[in-house]
Amino acid sequence: MLNYSTSEENYIKAVYHLQLTDDSVTTNEVAGYLKTKPASVTDMMKKLKAKKLLNYERYRGFRLTAEGTKVALGIIRRHRLWEYFLAEKLRFNWDEVHEVAEELEHITNKKLVDKLDEFLGYPRTDPHGDPIPDANGKIEVTRKICLTELPVNKTATVNSVSDQSSKILELLEHKKISIGTRLEIKKRFEFDKSLEIRIGRQPAFTISSQLAENIFVTHE
Repeated sequence: MLNYSTSEENYIKAVYHLQLTDDSVTTNEVAGYLKTKPASVTDMMKKLKAKKLLNYERYRGFRLTAEGTKVALGIIRRHRLWEYFLAEKLRFNWDEVHEVAEELEHITNKKLVDKLDEFLGYPRTDPHGDPIPDANGKIEVTRKICLTELPVNKTATVNSVSDQSSKILELLEHKKISIGTRLEIKKRFEFDKSLEIRIGRQPAFTISSQLAENIFVTHE
């Protein structure tokens, strides 16, 4: 397996995440995602194309090749395993693990990663509910819906959080909402689309539509 620079891996991962919602990815989208200049993106895309990690169609943008996708899933696997390790074994808060895992994900020793996976008991999801690819790059997809789509008085379980910024996670922790939390919507407010929710037997409370849009749940 070829080794790639930290910068190359960051770009590969960025394209992977962006193409989950778009058939192809533009230079400006990558620049916005990585908070860098479009010219820098263009230079890196040429390098990755030369290494056969992505395809490019004029006016349509970039998309990872099969090999590029394999590399991206390897990076994501390492990142999410380290997040799980930090949260479960070192007791980091879930709003602290991402930044540290961003550094650890670039350790590419396969034996270390496989041993880490075994040591952790082959976890299927990271602390934010995102699926962890297995050693073969297979990723388990769970059927879930956004909390905003959940019917009123229907109990559901928090499955994942889309925005994993420290500010969002801090707010969720303050609201006592985490992966595995069972909750239900008691009322929708038309004025600002906010939701009144209840967790167990606790008093109901209101969350903003902005927060709700980042919470994904599974329900029977």
